[in-house]
Amino acid sequence: MLSAFRILALSSTALISTAVMAQTAPPAPVASTAQSAAVFDLSQLPAFRGTVQLFTTTPRGDIDGMILMDGTEIKLPPHLTADIAAAIKIGDAVTVRGLKAASMPLIAASSVTNDATGVAVVDNGPKAPGGKGREFGRPKGGPKRLAADGVQTDLQGRVKAALHGRKGEVNGALLDDGTVLRLPPPEAERFAALLAPGQNIAVRGILVTGPYGKVLEVRSLGASPDKLSEVQGPPPGPRKDGPKGPKG
Repeated sequence: MLSAFRILALSSTALISTAVMAQTAPPAPVASTAQSAAVFDLSQLPAFRGTVQLFTTTPRGDIDGMILMDGTEIKLPPHLTADIAAAIKIGDAVTVRGLKAASMPLIAASSVTNDATGVAVVDNGPKAPGGKGREFGRPKGGPKRLAADGVQTDLQGRVKAALHGRKGEVNGALLDDGTVLRLPPPEAERFAALLAPGQNIAVRGILVTGPYGKVLEVRSLGASPDKLSEVQGPPPGPRKDGPKGPKG
Protein backbone atom coordinates (compact mmCIF):
# COMPACT_ATOMS: atom_id res chain seq x y z
CA MET A 1 0.00 0.00 0.00
CA LEU A 2 1.35 3.40 -1.03
CA SER A 3 2.13 5.85 1.70
CA ALA A 4 0.32 9.15 1.84
CA PHE A 5 3.60 10.93 1.06
CA ARG A 6 4.16 8.82 -2.13
CA ILE A 7 0.57 9.42 -3.32
CA LEU A 8 1.00 13.16 -2.86
CA ALA A 9 4.32 13.08 -4.78
CA LEU A 10 2.80 11.19 -7.72
CA SER A 11 -0.16 13.59 -7.87
CA SER A 12 2.15 16.61 -7.90
CA THR A 13 4.24 15.10 -10.71
CA ALA A 14 1.11 14.45 -12.80
CA LEU A 15 -0.12 18.02 -12.34
CA ILE A 16 3.26 19.47 -13.33
CA SER A 17 3.44 17.24 -16.46
CA THR A 18 -0.05 18.31 -17.53
CA ALA A 19 0.82 21.98 -17.15
CA VAL A 20 4.01 21.58 -19.19
CA MET A 21 2.15 19.76 -21.99
CA ALA A 22 -0.50 22.46 -22.07
CA GLN A 23 2.21 25.10 -22.52
CA THR A 24 4.22 23.27 -25.20
CA ALA A 25 1.42 21.68 -27.28
CA PRO A 26 0.89 23.44 -30.67
CA PRO A 27 -2.31 25.49 -30.97
CA ALA A 28 -5.30 23.91 -32.71
CA PRO A 29 -5.47 24.81 -36.44
CA VAL A 30 -7.87 27.65 -37.31
CA ALA A 31 -9.77 27.44 -40.58
CA SER A 32 -9.14 30.29 -42.96
CA THR A 33 -11.97 32.53 -44.10
CA ALA A 34 -12.09 30.79 -47.47
CA GLN A 35 -12.26 27.35 -45.88
CA SER A 36 -14.94 28.30 -43.42
CA ALA A 37 -17.04 29.84 -46.22
CA ALA A 38 -16.94 26.62 -48.24
CA VAL A 39 -19.45 24.43 -46.47
CA PHE A 40 -19.14 21.57 -48.95
CA ASP A 41 -16.05 20.03 -50.50
CA LEU A 42 -16.64 20.60 -54.23
CA SER A 43 -13.66 18.42 -55.14
CA GLN A 44 -15.92 15.42 -54.47
CA LEU A 45 -18.18 16.41 -57.37
CA PRO A 46 -17.48 14.99 -60.85
CA ALA A 47 -15.21 17.14 -63.03
CA PHE A 48 -16.00 17.87 -66.70
CA ARG A 49 -13.63 19.61 -69.10
CA GLY A 50 -14.23 21.50 -72.31
CA THR A 51 -13.86 24.77 -74.22
CA VAL A 52 -16.39 27.60 -74.01
CA GLN A 53 -18.24 28.18 -77.28
CA LEU A 54 -20.68 30.86 -76.07
CA PHE A 55 -22.65 32.14 -73.09
CA THR A 56 -26.39 31.74 -72.68
CA THR A 57 -28.39 34.52 -71.08
CA THR A 58 -31.66 35.28 -69.33
CA PRO A 59 -34.25 37.63 -70.90
CA ARG A 60 -32.67 40.50 -68.99
CA GLY A 61 -29.19 39.78 -70.34
CA ASP A 62 -27.52 38.04 -67.39
CA ILE A 63 -25.38 34.94 -67.91
CA ASP A 64 -27.22 31.77 -66.92
CA GLY A 65 -24.94 29.25 -68.56
CA MET A 66 -22.41 28.30 -71.22
CA ILE A 67 -22.33 26.01 -74.23
CA LEU A 68 -19.10 24.04 -74.67
CA MET A 69 -17.62 23.17 -78.05
CA ASP A 70 -18.94 19.61 -77.80
CA GLY A 71 -22.49 20.94 -77.28
CA THR A 72 -22.67 20.36 -73.54
CA GLU A 73 -24.89 22.91 -71.80
CA ILE A 74 -23.58 24.26 -68.50
CA LYS A 75 -26.18 25.84 -66.18
CA LEU A 76 -25.13 28.66 -63.85
CA PRO A 77 -27.13 30.93 -61.52
CA PRO A 78 -27.43 34.51 -62.85
CA HIS A 79 -26.00 36.01 -59.64
CA LEU A 80 -22.57 34.77 -60.81
CA THR A 81 -22.73 36.92 -63.98
CA ALA A 82 -20.01 39.43 -63.01
CA ASP A 83 -17.67 36.74 -61.64
CA ILE A 84 -18.06 34.49 -64.69
CA ALA A 85 -17.56 37.40 -67.10
CA ALA A 86 -14.37 38.43 -65.27
CA ALA A 87 -12.90 34.92 -65.08
CA ILE A 88 -14.03 33.19 -68.27
CA LYS A 89 -13.92 34.24 -71.93
CA ILE A 90 -15.20 32.53 -75.06
CA GLY A 91 -12.52 30.10 -76.25
CA ASP A 92 -11.20 29.40 -72.74
CA ALA A 93 -10.65 25.83 -71.59
CA VAL A 94 -12.55 25.21 -68.35
CA THR A 95 -13.13 22.56 -65.72
CA VAL A 96 -16.69 22.35 -64.45
CA ARG A 97 -17.71 20.59 -61.25
CA GLY A 98 -21.35 19.71 -60.84
CA LEU A 99 -24.02 17.13 -61.58
CA LYS A 100 -24.70 15.85 -65.09
CA ALA A 101 -28.20 15.01 -66.28
CA ALA A 102 -28.80 11.33 -66.91
CA SER A 103 -30.31 11.61 -70.39
CA MET A 104 -28.93 14.83 -71.93
CA PRO A 105 -25.66 16.79 -72.18
CA LEU A 106 -26.61 19.16 -69.36
CA ILE A 107 -24.57 19.97 -66.23
CA ALA A 108 -25.82 21.93 -63.22
CA ALA A 109 -22.54 23.59 -62.22
CA SER A 110 -21.35 24.35 -58.69
CA SER A 111 -17.99 25.74 -59.82
CA VAL A 112 -16.18 26.67 -63.02
CA THR A 113 -12.38 26.99 -63.22
CA ASN A 114 -10.38 28.64 -65.98
CA ASP A 115 -7.75 25.99 -66.76
CA ALA A 116 -5.16 28.53 -67.94
CA THR A 117 -5.37 30.99 -65.05
CA GLY A 118 -6.59 28.69 -62.28
CA VAL A 119 -9.27 31.21 -61.32
CA ALA A 120 -12.38 29.43 -60.00
CA VAL A 121 -15.91 30.79 -59.72
CA VAL A 122 -17.86 29.00 -56.98
CA ASP A 123 -21.59 29.24 -56.35
CA ASN A 124 -21.97 30.22 -52.69
CA GLY A 125 -25.40 31.74 -53.26
CA PRO A 126 -26.38 35.36 -53.98
CA LYS A 127 -25.60 38.25 -51.67
CA ALA A 128 -28.36 38.98 -49.19
CA PRO A 129 -30.52 41.99 -50.10
CA GLY A 130 -28.98 45.13 -48.67
CA GLY A 131 -25.54 43.52 -48.44
CA LYS A 132 -22.38 45.21 -49.62
CA GLY A 133 -20.71 44.49 -52.92
CA ARG A 134 -22.29 42.65 -55.81
CA GLU A 135 -25.92 41.62 -55.76
CA PHE A 136 -27.28 39.29 -58.41
CA GLY A 137 -24.08 39.56 -60.44
CA ARG A 138 -23.98 43.33 -60.93
CA PRO A 139 -21.81 46.01 -59.33
CA LYS A 140 -23.83 47.73 -56.63
CA GLY A 141 -25.62 50.72 -58.12
CA GLY A 142 -24.74 49.66 -61.68
CA PRO A 143 -27.15 49.63 -64.63
CA LYS A 144 -29.70 46.84 -64.98
CA ARG A 145 -30.29 45.35 -68.40
CA LEU A 146 -34.03 44.72 -68.63
CA ALA A 147 -36.14 43.26 -71.41
CA ALA A 148 -38.08 46.54 -71.26
CA ASP A 149 -34.92 48.21 -72.62
CA GLY A 150 -34.94 45.91 -75.65
CA VAL A 151 -36.50 46.33 -79.08
CA GLN A 152 -39.46 44.42 -80.51
CA THR A 153 -37.95 42.33 -83.27
CA ASP A 154 -38.95 39.69 -85.82
CA LEU A 155 -36.37 36.98 -86.46
CA GLN A 156 -36.08 33.86 -88.56
CA GLY A 157 -33.47 31.16 -88.09
CA ARG A 158 -32.60 27.54 -87.64
CA VAL A 159 -32.65 25.92 -84.20
CA LYS A 160 -29.22 24.64 -83.20
CA ALA A 161 -30.14 23.27 -79.76
CA ALA A 162 -32.84 23.36 -77.12
CA LEU A 163 -31.94 25.19 -73.90
CA HIS A 164 -32.85 24.13 -70.37
CA GLY A 165 -33.22 25.20 -66.76
CA ARG A 166 -31.20 23.65 -63.94
CA LYS A 167 -33.85 20.96 -63.44
CA GLY A 168 -33.73 19.93 -67.10
CA GLU A 169 -36.90 21.70 -68.20
CA VAL A 170 -36.79 23.23 -71.70
CA ASN A 171 -36.97 27.02 -71.47
CA GLY A 172 -35.80 28.15 -74.88
CA ALA A 173 -33.56 27.46 -77.84
CA LEU A 174 -30.28 28.49 -79.43
CA LEU A 175 -30.31 29.60 -83.08
CA ASP A 176 -27.48 28.97 -85.53
CA ASP A 177 -26.44 32.64 -85.37
CA GLY A 178 -25.99 32.44 -81.57
CA THR A 179 -29.24 34.20 -80.62
CA VAL A 180 -30.83 32.78 -77.47
CA LEU A 181 -34.63 32.40 -77.43
CA ARG A 182 -36.37 32.32 -74.05
CA LEU A 183 -39.97 31.44 -73.17
CA PRO A 184 -41.77 29.96 -70.13
CA PRO A 185 -41.15 26.20 -69.67
CA PRO A 186 -44.84 25.24 -70.10
CA GLU A 187 -44.91 27.10 -73.43
CA ALA A 188 -41.56 25.65 -74.45
CA GLU A 189 -43.07 22.22 -73.88
CA ARG A 190 -46.14 23.17 -75.93
CA PHE A 191 -43.94 24.32 -78.81
CA ALA A 192 -41.40 21.52 -78.42
CA ALA A 193 -41.68 20.47 -82.07
CA LEU A 194 -40.70 23.97 -83.25
CA LEU A 195 -37.78 24.17 -80.80
CA ALA A 196 -36.24 20.87 -81.88
CA PRO A 197 -32.72 21.06 -83.39
CA GLY A 198 -32.77 21.51 -87.15
CA GLN A 199 -36.16 23.21 -87.27
CA ASN A 200 -36.59 26.50 -89.13
CA ILE A 201 -38.46 28.96 -86.92
CA ALA A 202 -39.90 32.46 -87.04
CA VAL A 203 -40.16 34.42 -83.80
CA ARG A 204 -41.31 37.81 -82.56
CA GLY A 205 -40.36 39.29 -79.24
CA ILE A 206 -38.18 41.68 -77.25
CA LEU A 207 -34.53 41.53 -78.29
CA VAL A 208 -31.82 42.52 -75.80
CA THR A 209 -28.27 42.83 -77.09
CA GLY A 210 -25.67 42.88 -74.34
CA PRO A 211 -21.98 42.19 -73.70
CA TYR A 212 -22.63 38.44 -73.38
CA GLY A 213 -24.74 37.93 -76.50
CA LYS A 214 -28.24 38.40 -77.93
CA VAL A 215 -31.39 37.11 -76.23
CA LEU A 216 -34.97 37.37 -77.43
CA GLU A 217 -37.89 37.09 -75.01
CA VAL A 218 -40.36 35.28 -77.27
CA ARG A 219 -43.88 36.66 -77.53
CA SER A 220 -44.97 34.61 -80.55
CA LEU A 221 -43.46 31.93 -82.77
CA GLY A 222 -44.22 29.61 -85.66
CA ALA A 223 -42.83 27.77 -88.65
CA SER A 224 -43.06 30.96 -90.76
CA PRO A 225 -43.76 34.68 -90.21
CA ASP A 226 -47.38 34.28 -91.39
CA LYS A 227 -48.09 31.40 -88.98
CA LEU A 228 -47.19 32.81 -85.58
CA SER A 229 -48.85 31.65 -82.35
CA GLU A 230 -48.80 33.76 -79.20
CA VAL A 231 -46.84 32.64 -76.16
CA GLN A 232 -48.96 32.50 -73.01
CA GLY A 233 -48.00 33.00 -69.38
CA PRO A 234 -45.45 35.20 -67.57
CA PRO A 235 -42.09 36.06 -69.16
CA PRO A 236 -39.40 33.43 -68.46
CA GLY A 237 -36.85 33.87 -65.71
CA PRO A 238 -36.86 35.76 -62.40
CA ARG A 239 -37.83 39.42 -62.35
CA LYS A 240 -37.11 42.00 -59.68
CA ASP A 241 -38.40 45.04 -61.53
CA GLY A 242 -42.15 44.49 -61.35
CA PRO A 243 -44.65 47.17 -60.45
CA LYS A 244 -44.66 48.30 -56.84
CA GLY A 245 -47.83 48.78 -54.85
CA PRO A 246 -48.75 52.00 -53.08
CA LYS A 247 -46.90 52.76 -49.88
CA GLY A 248 -48.70 52.96 -46.56
